[in-house]
Amino acid sequence: MKFEYRYFGNSQVSDSATATSMQFAPDTLRTPTYFAATLQSTLALAYREAISAMHDVVVSDLRTQPKDRTAYFAWLAENEASLLADFMAQEKELREKITPLRAELTKVQNQKYGLMQPFYKAQREYFDYLYKENRDMWIVLDPVITVHPDKVFFECFSRDESTYASLSCRHSVFKHLGEFACGTTNIDYSSALYDEFQKIRAYKETRFEIQADGFQVQTGHDEQYHEAKIDLPDSWMRGFLQVSTAMSMPAHKLDLHPMDVHSICHILRRKTERVGPRSIRFILESGQPITMLFEPWGIKLVCQRSVFTGNEAAEVRIWGRRRLLTLERLIAVADKFSVMLMGTGLPSFWIAHLPDMDYTLGLSGWTANDWSRAGQFDLLAPRLDVDDSKAQAVAHALSSQWSASTASLAQQLQLDSKLVASALTGLMQAGRVVYDAVDQVARWRDLVREPINVASLRFASERESLAAQLVHKNLLLDLQSANLAGGGIEWKASVSASITNTKKLSKTMIRLDNDDRLVEGNCSCDYYVRNRMFRGPCEHMLAIRQVANSKQ
Repeated sequence: MKFEYRYFGNSQVSDSATATSMQFAPDTLRTPTYFAATLQSTLALAYREAISAMHDVVVSDLRTQPKDRTAYFAWLAENEASLLADFMAQEKELREKITPLRAELTKVQNQKYGLMQPFYKAQREYFDYLYKENRDMWIVLDPVITVHPDKVFFECFSRDESTYASLSCRHSVFKHLGEFACGTTNIDYSSALYDEFQKIRAYKETRFEIQADGFQVQTGHDEQYHEAKIDLPDSWMRGFLQVSTAMSMPAHKLDLHPMDVHSICHILRRKTERVGPRSIRFILESGQPITMLFEPWGIKLVCQRSVFTGNEAAEVRIWGRRRLLTLERLIAVADKFSVMLMGTGLPSFWIAHLPDMDYTLGLSGWTANDWSRAGQFDLLAPRLDVDDSKAQAVAHALSSQWSASTASLAQQLQLDSKLVASALTGLMQAGRVVYDAVDQVARWRDLVREPINVASLRFASERESLAAQLVHKNLLLDLQSANLAGGGIEWKASVSASITNTKKLSKTMIRLDNDDRLVEGNCSCDYYVRNRMFRGPCEHMLAIRQVANSKQ
């Protein structure tokens, strides 16, 4: 998926002893959006910490980085012949045979080294330069900023496609509000701008301005324009849309005292896991303090300041917990934290409530986003079929008032609330609406300038699409599960070969480890017989996985 931006100039900061002025350069290819205001001095520090925590998400990449062994292999290639000759030196006959071969090999290696050395050197220097001097090149997408009549909020997504963050600021955060135009745009956001955010102080006036000048220039050849064209993988956009959809789903909701979040971060800083399971197990009992069990260490954290007020007891496990360390900067300035747990291994949302601001951290099931690729949860939530006229009516009503609840839209349009909810779900999946978990309303927000082809983003692979069809048609028979002696669960079922061939059944089995990762499986279908697991699980395994996830 290709994104194209055109900024008029660059975001600029002018700093003095008494005031700081920040001017954000918007994307001039989008609907004109502008905003100008001065930050309340009493909220300056809270805003600084929140926007800095958001930047930590933008640049985060917690995927395992392979060790660079280029230098070792280069040395081994240069010395392999001599090492082999030394080892075989006791054999005179072999030594005489090796000598001419070694000379020929050395000649070939020298030729190869001479040809490839400039490339290896340039490649190494290029990536070193990007990482040290121009980290902006490592950020795949500039943050999105949306101006609404009651709020201004920033959104971003991490490089490893596993973490979402948003910072919403009510207009009361600012004073001396000037004219503003509601809408959504990308802003030119650099690491240098992040450094300027660190200079925000309560004793200095801080002014923010999303420039409107860029929209008033008629010529596209002005030298102040600069363009950026980025080709993003579909998985990145799929993950962003999954977050928006998941945020509106039912969840276990709980409140945590800031010191309880500090305790979580303290444990993660103090301990290093070397074996699985690497999860936090939430033990929730109505009227009792929230309890967390950190695996594999068995550390039990009882949050005496935080009592679970839900009606139903539950036990939920989440993974990818080290991403919670991005909340550390907010502990000192937050009034409380709200947590939304979708379920075991499903997304979770952590909301830091600051004075007149809310910072939302959305985490996918895994840091590596494995479950998205393996069919843990689909992009599209189940919904009713909504005809185009009703969907357009819902879109028009929401876009005209910018934010509304499902109930208010249903009453306004005289439609069934379930139909309106389904229409909103479709708009979320198209990137046009985002769910505000704090105010519990849907907000109009066009993620991209051009309409998104939702059909192309629905599934990560053809296998996942076929699995969804099998589950939708209820073509799984005799689903059984059994706990394994060494930990984990084994699932078995007889699955129809396809939605068109329901008479032929495939005997399918999958095994999940303590971290609920699919570690083993077999199936009698042709795809598995030909490819085993080298090309990933077949659609029958993924179908069992999807049904098993719903039963946890």
